[in-house]
Amino acid sequence: MRTQVVIIGGGPSGLLLSQLLLKSGIDSVVLERKTKEYVLSRIRAGVLERGMVNLMKEVGLGDRLEAEGFVHDGTLIAANNESFRIDFAKQIGTSVVVYGQTEVTRDLYEAREKDGGAIVFNVEDVVINNAKTDAPYVTYKVDGVETRIDCDYVAGCDGFHGVSRQTIPQDVRREYEKVYPFGWLGVLSETPPVDDELIYANSPRGFALCSMRNANLSRYYVQCPRTDKPEDWSDDAFWDELKRRIPDEAADKLITGPTIEKSIAPLRSFVCEPMQYGRLFLCGDAAHIVPPTGAKGLNTAASDIHYLYHALRDHYLEKDDAGIEGYSAKALLRVWKAERFSWWMTTLLHRFPDQTEFDLKMQQAEIAFLRDNDAAQKVMAENYVGLPY
Repeated sequence: MRTQVVIIGGGPSGLLLSQLLLKSGIDSVVLERKTKEYVLSRIRAGVLERGMVNLMKEVGLGDRLEAEGFVHDGTLIAANNESFRIDFAKQIGTSVVVYGQTEVTRDLYEAREKDGGAIVFNVEDVVINNAKTDAPYVTYKVDGVETRIDCDYVAGCDGFHGVSRQTIPQDVRREYEKVYPFGWLGVLSETPPVDDELIYANSPRGFALCSMRNANLSRYYVQCPRTDKPEDWSDDAFWDELKRRIPDEAADKLITGPTIEKSIAPLRSFVCEPMQYGRLFLCGDAAHIVPPTGAKGLNTAASDIHYLYHALRDHYLEKDDAGIEGYSAKALLRVWKAERFSWWMTTLLHRFPDQTEFDLKMQQAEIAFLRDNDAAQKVMAENYVGLPY
């Protein structure tokens, strides 16, 4: 078998790249180690930057997103039983869209299948060969039968635990990591959101976030020890704790109910340099992880896809390899800015076990400065809505 680009990973970033390439007449094959149903069952964040929204429109998938997504012109920051609003529309004249990552992935799968794009599920033993040569190829197995795909380029969109990053020799890649001493306990409930916009809460008991998927589906989080397990938390215990961490005004109108999904996500910041090795390119979680505080995970993957898509398009359609040669440097420049913002949001809003009284006063002063300073709010709005590509 032969194709122009092998895409390893059938999540939203791999699917988005495949559809962008298809629209430009560039062939690709997507390899996914799980089933489509499994990929669609994963619960992920749902705040989309303007750049991600524009990429979905570019592949013809803007209609449902615009019809069902919630445009948010701002967000709320809460501390000391009070809250203040960061007005995106006022500060920078743009917004974000709340639209679940599962729905993004569903839209992309439907488009891929409608267009007849190649997707292979349940792949095992994926090996990237000859990445540093002009003739790379990928081998994989399905039901024990090995297949080889010859290609021009390989896009590694297979996440933190995938094979793509591990293909880059250890003496070539450098990895930077910060592991945070807590996790997020998240629940999904068929209840109306407590507010029209997201509430990020700093509390002496720890961080909390009030989010949503739609008008009758809410997503809530509380900071918890990394050692906790979902079964340690009853529904009642979760709701009681959430109410303690958000302002009384929000707690009083919070509608609770049975949770339909409950999970704990550890928090880490991670970057791999470089993001390319010969004809292998890393995208998304294969190259970098951010704590979810700044809503940058999928969005930073989308910026990688933007850069890689344009690099491949220029190569095939314009015979211009500048984008190919500069992909890693260009992608990393934006990645590190997203890492900084996510790190800042995390340190601003969470309680750390080693915080001193001085540290807590500095955190309170930082929140007060953000509340009272228009320039600080503009900086936050620019980063939250998404830096330009």
